Amino acid sequence: MNYLDFEKPLAEIEGKAEELRALARKNEGMDVSKEAAALDKKAGDMLRDLYKKLDPWQKCLVARHPDRPHCKDYIDTLFTEFTTLAGDRNFAEDHAIMGGLARFDGQPVVVIGQEKGFDTKTRIERNFGMARPEGYRKAIRLMDLADRFRLPVITLVDTPGAYPGKGAEERGQSEAIARSTEKCLQIGVPLIAVVIGEGGSGGAVALATANRVAMLEHSIYSVITPEGCASILWKDAERMKEAAVALRLTAQDLQKLGVIDRIIPEPLGGAQRKTDEAVKAVGKAIGEMLRELEGRKPSELVKDRRQKFLAMGTKGLAA
Repeated sequence: MNYLDFEKPLAEIEGKAEELRALARKNEGMDVSKEAAALDKKAGDMLRDLYKKLDPWQKCLVARHPDRPHCKDYIDTLFTEFTTLAGDRNFAEDHAIMGGLARFDGQPVVVIGQEKGFDTKTRIERNFGMARPEGYRKAIRLMDLADRFRLPVITLVDTPGAYPGKGAEERGQSEAIARSTEKCLQIGVPLIAVVIGEGGSGGAVALATANRVAMLEHSIYSVITPEGCASILWKDAERMKEAAVALRLTAQDLQKLGVIDRIIPEPLGGAQRKTDEAVKAVGKAIGEMLRELEGRKPSELVKDRRQKFLAMGTKGLAA
């Protein structure tokens, strides 16, 4: 288990419980069940208290936790017959965005998501989930395919933002993001987006301009990272905690503002503690959202999506 900074007291208690159990395994006949159970209860109570009152910056840390299930985990578990479709038919294959044809509960769909990678090798290969223009152009190609064959589109969002490198800018990064966002608004099929970790800037919006947008309970969704915001506003990245509060980037704030439609509950302690449970909850939410949009005409879906984004933020302003 990788512990976050604010979880250090919890790490000590859980570590002591594990040490007791390890000692008992080495010494047959030693009974530490009562002591270990007492420590487990103390750890459980502390975990509950910690996650009951997470501040926005702590939610950022949880959303970025390396042990959270990634796009590939969701695709491998929730979808069957997944067939990867690669390349943008223009420049290259971008491994930061994965997508293709699949079945969800037996229904043919197109699934597209941002994959950060899970170790040094895959993180470099996936560019930490930061897509280049060819990644967004691949997403456009897949959405066109879905529209042509009347297949629902499901997107899994998890990126700190689009890649800001020189090559990406030379190949039209902002144009590719804008075209992908435009394509989301144009397709006449159900489009569902789930923010599973970080939803950063236009790099996230390019896949999340959907009929239904859901977020995991401890994920974040914002126009910029707290560090970037603090660097711009106060010329001090260390004020990221203050920026996180001002950005209103938590799922709870965004639901109040009407930016997202639903919050998907996470297991106690975050999706990283019980990944199977978190993945199952996302699958249930996707199924419910697909049923909400079932049977709607293409023109209705396009209108619904457009109206949703035109009205965005007014709910929170009125309150």
